[in-house]
Amino acid sequence: MKTDPDSRIIQLLSFLYGEAAAVDVWPALAARLDAFRRTPYGAAAPAISHGLTQSDAILITYGDQISEPRRPPLQTLTDFLDAELAGAISGVHLLPCFPYSSDDGFSVIDYMQIDPALGDWADVARLGRRYRLMFDFVANHISQHSAWFQAYRRGEAPYDGFFIEADPAADLTQVVRPRALPLLTPVETSRGLRHVWTTFSADQIDLNYADPAVLLAMTEVLLHYVAHGAEIIRLDAIAYLWKEIGTPCIHLPQTHAVVKLWRAVLDAVAPHVLLITETNVPHADNIGYFGRPLAAAGSTDEAQLVYNFSLAPLTLHAFLTGDASKLSAWAATLQAPAGGSFFNFIASHDGIGVLPARGILSDAELEALVERALAHGGQVSLRSLPDGSRTPYELNITLYDFLNDPAQPDPAIDVARFLASQAILLALAGVPGIYVHSLIGSRNCQACFAETGRARSLNRRKFDRAALDTILADPARHEGAVFDGYRRLLRLRRSEPAFDPAGGQRVLDLGPAVFALLRTPPGAGRPLLCLVNVSPERQTVHLAADSDAIRGDESYYDLFQRARLKPKQGTLAVELAGYQVCWLAASPAAATK
Repeated sequence: MKTDPDSRIIQLLSFLYGEAAAVDVWPALAARLDAFRRTPYGAAAPAISHGLTQSDAILITYGDQISEPRRPPLQTLTDFLDAELAGAISGVHLLPCFPYSSDDGFSVIDYMQIDPALGDWADVARLGRRYRLMFDFVANHISQHSAWFQAYRRGEAPYDGFFIEADPAADLTQVVRPRALPLLTPVETSRGLRHVWTTFSADQIDLNYADPAVLLAMTEVLLHYVAHGAEIIRLDAIAYLWKEIGTPCIHLPQTHAVVKLWRAVLDAVAPHVLLITETNVPHADNIGYFGRPLAAAGSTDEAQLVYNFSLAPLTLHAFLTGDASKLSAWAATLQAPAGGSFFNFIASHDGIGVLPARGILSDAELEALVERALAHGGQVSLRSLPDGSRTPYELNITLYDFLNDPAQPDPAIDVARFLASQAILLALAGVPGIYVHSLIGSRNCQACFAETGRARSLNRRKFDRAALDTILADPARHEGAVFDGYRRLLRLRRSEPAFDPAGGQRVLDLGPAVFALLRTPPGAGRPLLCLVNVSPERQTVHLAADSDAIRGDESYYDLFQRARLKPKQGTLAVELAGYQVCWLAASPAAATK
């Protein structure tokens, strides 16, 4: 099989639409690629990827997360990042910043425009000059208020084939449902009443990729984002992209083929741009989106980055029980393919997914997570099963409030516990994604939930810049301590080659209460031993001086605590207070800020 991008695209078009149709579709797609190459951005696109290093950490945020009077929020966001996070983050995942009608941006009205309430493309470009940009490509569905869907309702070509119609009497029980909502939505059209496919809500109408015109139109959207500076493209809800009645309509071979095709498109015209798939599903299905190795290319043929969804529930389980055994056992299995990396995160704008831990945690352990979320002021979102029953899908709660009881705050312990959870995230091989509310340890926004009635609003509070500055400067509050501690961890991380995503990783068994990770750099540099006590009790670990983790009788230095340790009688004893983080190096850190 040929592995050059054009050959891969033609093969994938033939798989999706048949060889005869592919003959017609390929010239139209090739013309779009040529048009992109002629743009100023396309002509200057780097020939290879910039690569990912230990310096990379992505902040996940809305464009209007921080605002000021009479100023576009995107400008305020850029200034806040420059002032407060220089040397800590390298990139920004800008959550959907386009005109929208619901779901906090994920029901897009116009893919090509920036929501004027946030700013404009010039503001995005300014942000992109300082940070690597990650854009949301909401490829599965579009708003019912979009021009495309309104043209469909009027029966106008080519939009009359852009959406999926189905008979409500058809047997759709096999379809995997991420929501406890109707799968089909009735709409009036010029041809009468039609029922259209709506995976997520009645406002979000699924696109019909069985029509090649949809693939062509959405590929134009993809290239539009690249032309405006996107270096990482997040494929939102991609697992549900292709529908075929009589199947679960999730992870279908055609869905993987579309992802592979978009990867080949980017390899052809913008090989520095990375794809990341958002698939909130069990781990084995999730890592399938890395794809297959490309012969002699040192990479795979699908996404370069995959969300590490199982990390969040397993980390929460470790801190809930004071036992990291299941987290450690799972982490020991992690192995990204050549050219691929995990996108490690514990919190995001969405809830904390429960499904990715199924098969790793027992039903009773998953139920304990649900009970903790509810006890700490959170909500639980449900999804429908084929038998009509409902099961927890995600926990809607801020990470800080899941870990720490808002009714019984203890700032010293709470901050330590929270930062310990983030130290696990930052130590694992991959690229860390940090939700803005984790950066400051936000509590549940009950007022936001009361205003919208949507459980996810608990974790989506927006800030006035002056009010946020006041919160962070108040010594009586915990947010400033979280912010300072998090920035220290991030800056230490980027100074250590052992944290390179391509570096080695080995999980050590130092007792159930300690998550222990040995990281080694891919080239020159020193290894790091990363220890996190997930329990409130003091732990002591003993490391033999002739082990892989400890070399001879060298002195060791804890980068985070700024403490020196030395083996005695062939053993290095490390005392860990409750929730203590310890990053051990064989010599003093160059960066101990």
